[in-house]
Amino acid sequence: MIRKRVVVHGQVQGVFFRDTARRLAEQHGVAGWIRNAADGTVEAAFEGDESAVEQLVRFCREGPRGAVVVRVDVSDEEPEGMNGFSVR
Repeated sequence: MIRKRVVVHGQVQGVFFRDTARRLAEQHGVAGWIRNAADGTVEAAFEGDESAVEQLVRFCREGPRGAVVVRVDVSDEEPEGMNGFSVR
């Protein structure tokens, strides 16, 4: 079990980034959350099996169609034992 915090920079709001990430997280059994930040970034926390979390991080590097990802900051965090995935 691992946890990654991700901040996605670029044109990433208003392109269904959060909803697409939620669907992928649910498909792969990843817990956590995702939200739009006031500075125009998208922030997320992904928690679960390493391979599943890495798939979500890879998605963030590309984003959904319409997104223009400029940079992705990824940091490791201590898992919190979260259940489910929410859009904030």
